[in-house]
This record gives sequence, C-alpha cells and structure tokens, in this order.
Amino acid sequence: MYSAFRTILAASTLLLLSASAFTQTSPIVITADLSDAPRKLYHAEVDIPVTAGALTLTTPKWIPGNHRPTGPVEDITGVVFTANGHVLPWRRDDVDLYQFHLTIPKGVSTLHAHLDCIVTARVSRKMAVLEWEKLLLYPANTPVRNIAIQPSVTVPKGWGIGTALTPTDGYNPQHPTGGTTHFAATTVEQLEDSPVIAGEYFHEFALAPEVTPKHFIDVVADDPKDSALRPALLIQLNNLVRETGAAYAARHYNQYHFLLSLSDVAGGEGLEHGQSSNNGVGEKGFADEDHQLAEADLLAHEFTHSWNGKYRRPARLYQPTFAEAEQGDLLWVYEGMTQYLGNVLAARSGLKSQAQYRDLLAMSAANLNYKPGREWRSTEDTAIAASILRGGSPVWSNWKRGQDYYQEGELLWLDADTLIRKLTNNQKSLTDFEHIFLGKGGNTGPLIVPYERAEIIADLNQVVPYDWATFLHDRIDNLNPRADLDGIERGGYKLTFTDKPSKSERTLAEAGGRRASAINVWYSLGLRLSDGAITDVRWNGPADKAGLAPGQKILAINGKIYSSDTLKDAIKQAKGTTEPIHLILQSDAFVNTADIDYHDGERYPTLQRIEGTPALLDDITKPLTTPEVAPKTDPEKM
Repeated sequence: MYSAFRTILAASTLLLLSASAFTQTSPIVITADLSDAPRKLYHAEVDIPVTAGALTLTTPKWIPGNHRPTGPVEDITGVVFTANGHVLPWRRDDVDLYQFHLTIPKGVSTLHAHLDCIVTARVSRKMAVLEWEKLLLYPANTPVRNIAIQPSVTVPKGWGIGTALTPTDGYNPQHPTGGTTHFAATTVEQLEDSPVIAGEYFHEFALAPEVTPKHFIDVVADDPKDSALRPALLIQLNNLVRETGAAYAARHYNQYHFLLSLSDVAGGEGLEHGQSSNNGVGEKGFADEDHQLAEADLLAHEFTHSWNGKYRRPARLYQPTFAEAEQGDLLWVYEGMTQYLGNVLAARSGLKSQAQYRDLLAMSAANLNYKPGREWRSTEDTAIAASILRGGSPVWSNWKRGQDYYQEGELLWLDADTLIRKLTNNQKSLTDFEHIFLGKGGNTGPLIVPYERAEIIADLNQVVPYDWATFLHDRIDNLNPRADLDGIERGGYKLTFTDKPSKSERTLAEAGGRRASAINVWYSLGLRLSDGAITDVRWNGPADKAGLAPGQKILAINGKIYSSDTLKDAIKQAKGTTEPIHLILQSDAFVNTADIDYHDGERYPTLQRIEGTPALLDDITKPLTTPEVAPKTDPEKM
C-alpha cells in the first residue's frame, strides 16, 4: 500500500511543477447556477487566479465511481474567457479534447470563465442534481487535491439544497428560500466528490441523532407527498447508520448526507461519494415495502462505499488528476465487497427481511451460475475491462459477460465470511477483517488511502491464518465455469430451482421498477423477453440450440398469439413430453418458425435449507446492534 502511495505522491509532485500560469494565491471561485434546470441547462461563473503566460485548463474526464471516462465535455458549451474586461481567445487541444489552451496577458491576475452545460438527465421541472464535472474548469496537469476552490450554488426561489458541502451564510435546510448559497472552500478533488441536489419539494431528515459525525437524508421529489419519507423507512435508515458503526469500527467523513431524488422523469442513479451519496429512484421507489424491495440495498451499498472505495481505494483506481485512466483490476473488492456488505447491511437494518435477502441472493447466484461467458472471461477481466463493459448492450451479454465483478464479488466475500466463521467456530467473521481494513487509521475526515491485493491478503491472515492468496487467485484470476456457491452452502443453504417464483421475485414483478421481469424463462428456455421481444438468448441453452436470436419477436406459440401466460402454459404442457414448443417469430422484416426442444418445466431459483448444518447465512444477516423496530404496516395501508 505505502509504496503505491509514495508513487502517487511523486507523480503528483511532477505534475505540480509542470503548472505554468496558474498561481494558487487564492482559491478558484465558482458559482453554479441551476436556475435554468427546468430548461435542461446549468450555468457557471468561474474566477481562476493566474499569472501571465501560457495556461491550459481542463474539465474532468475520468469521474471517480463511474469506472470509465464519462466527463460530459461534449455537453459543455458557451465557453467564454475574459480578463480585465476583454475576451481572450482559446484553442481546444488537438488530442486531449477536454483541455483549453490560452495565453494570459501581462497584468492579469484573475481569469473569468463562463460556461454552460446541457443536462438531459437528473433534472425535471421540480428538481436538479449537480455532479460538479458538468461545470468544473481548472488548471490541467495539477493534482486536483492541491487546487483550492470556493463554491456557491444558485437555485430557483423556494428550492432547498442538499449537499455535504459546508454552508457559510447561515443556510437552513428546514426553511429553504432558494437563491444563492455560499459554501466553505475545499479542493477540486473534494468538490468533485460533493454533489448537490436541489428541488422545490425538499426535505432534510436527521438520522440516528446520537451518532457522530451527523447523518442526514436529503430528499427531492416531483410530488410533495413523495418527499415526506415513511416513518418506517427513516427508522430503517437510523438502524443502517448504527449498523455501519458496528460493522466498520470507524468513520471517515465530517458529516454524511444521503441525497435522494424520487422521480419518474429525472432518471435513476446510484453513485458513491466520500461524505454523501447520489441516489435516484422512481417516484414510488420507497413509497411502500413492496416498491422498496427493488431498492432495498441502494442506500446501504452507496453508504458502504464511503469506507470501501472512497476511503480505501485500489491504488491504480486512484489517480492524481481526473485525466489519467483509472485501472479497475481490484473492482471485485471496491464493488464486489460493497455488493456483499450493502446487501447484508440492508437485511441487518430492516430495509429488507432475511428471507428477502436469501431470495435475492438466489436470483443473483443463479444468474451467475448460468452465465456461459465465464467459460472464457475471468472475474478479474470483467474488472480490468470495466470501462468497456459498463453500459453495454444486452444482446448476447451472457456470453460476453458484463460488470460481473459486483455479483461475483458478493459470492466471493460471502465465501470468505463463512470460511472465517468455520475456521474459528463462528467466533470471528468478515467483520473482524472490516475493522482492520476499513477501520485503519481510526476516525478521520475524508481521505483516500490506496491499497494493493497484498494488503487484503495480509489483513485476512491477521483475522485467521489461511492460504488466502490461493483462495483469491482461484476465484478471481482463474476461469470458473460455475459460480462460487461455497459460501451459500457453507452458510447452510443450497441453490435449487422450483416451478414457482419466490415470494420476493413475485413482489418485484408486481411492484415494477428496475428489477422487475414480466416473465422469467432464463433457466428454462434460456430467453430474456420484453413484451415478446427477445433481448438476450442464453448461449448453448435450448433457445440458442433452436436458432433464436436477440432482436426477434415472438408472435405466436403453439398456434396461439403470444402472451406471457401463453408462453408459461406452453412450458408446462411440454414438461415430460417429446413434443417441442412451436414458435412463430418476426425477424426484422421477415417471419420464420422455430421449435424449442425443452421438457423440464418452469424453473425459478431459490435457496433451500440444508438440514443439520449451521445456518451461518442467517447469523450473518442478524443485526450487530439493537435495532429500532419499524412498524409492520405503513400508515397509508392501515
């Protein structure tokens, strides 16, 4: 860890020496104006301290947490530079299109920049969400943690603001008035890590008030009723704050803000930050227990990233500027461990039940176990290739593999947790490792402490001696045709299939949302469907062998017009027979037929208890603290 950190510091020093006309005698001053958010525009006025000579400014390219170069330079427009009342010419770099070159005249000490950004997501008529890469402009080739900057934010009249930035002008989130709010100076690195949400229907709720540092959830919504969160949810979030203290043994922020937007217009999001998290779900995403199930781990996952990903960060995923490419080889720790811990914390906090945890784990494990792409691509390669896998097409995605380091990592760390418990007669667990790895340094403010795989192995061995190097190598670096189910089985359960979906899978389907599926025939026919349109075909599955392809649409089944019920009936009727399922398909402008030779009936994943074995999976999801008990039924349903 420390050698890698010294390398980063040395590189930062070289970059700092390369700066020319930028002089940090005072902070950059930036005012972000979100007043035009309903028109899909943000504006910024930026004052940069300079000296005479050549100057190169830049906007961010590699955004921490996005794992790929997502800086919105193509949407930044209206860029005008002025100094002492005169417009200065500029030229974009021919290679690095994020950079702007200028020459600062003699006698100029402050450069003013105006820029606009076209914003097509996370905005509506009633709300706006600002990630600062949309408006930041600062000297290139300088470590961003060394650039001081003082922000302000302007919003429409009456709008409230939620952020982990520190107001300096008495802003009161309980009585928002809109206008301009000024914040304490910080660094470009920390400002990029400090998003802002704002809206007409805004609420801020204090969480677990006895815990320090202080925690809040700031909510904006398109409908005033939605921003008034259910008491049951607030109790569960109180539990979450307390559970993280027990799980991670230290906190690495001065205050923490869950930022939550509830909108069917503004779009979804789940992005980690050190002192906050940027979360966006549908308008009714937390409206009741059924809708909440699809989002149950979101806040716990992004909160956990404050420790795992922001404070402790893979060495090559942390770069001194936002221009260098981030390297994702350890994302199975950054994201995979967070996937595991976030789901466990959601169960411990009451955001979902232990039974729901097991149901969703079964769905995730089955998906990985029926992912043929694992025959040629290792889990580590899904992490290394994260920047080209994120946001990819669903077409043949099971053969290509996607960001599987999330779910593969979840099974890996469950495997490690149950193995530690077995080796120590359930006297130690992965929590002991988290205390060492995530609690290192005790309570701190927002910091970044890089690590390498060797430190992970050393810390695991500090908990219990074992050949952890081989354990990780076998599961991460090697090709594994089947998913790592050892943690589930050591936890007292086994993955199996039944002819009916679990209660949780039915709840997800009925509530809709991002995890809903109208019909699950992946483990039977090997198809993913959307209103009869085939989005993916399982490689070497029954539908693949019948010649079906993504993009086709099922028009009829066994002589009947397609519906989800018709398809399920056909699967049931073919069970135990020799008669194939007959399909009529539309392929582009053509119609063809196909026969699927499948006879094993409907198959839905579930976890079945292995009698006579310790139920470690249930031990893992029990609270570590004494929880507040949320009401069983929401007041609206009584």
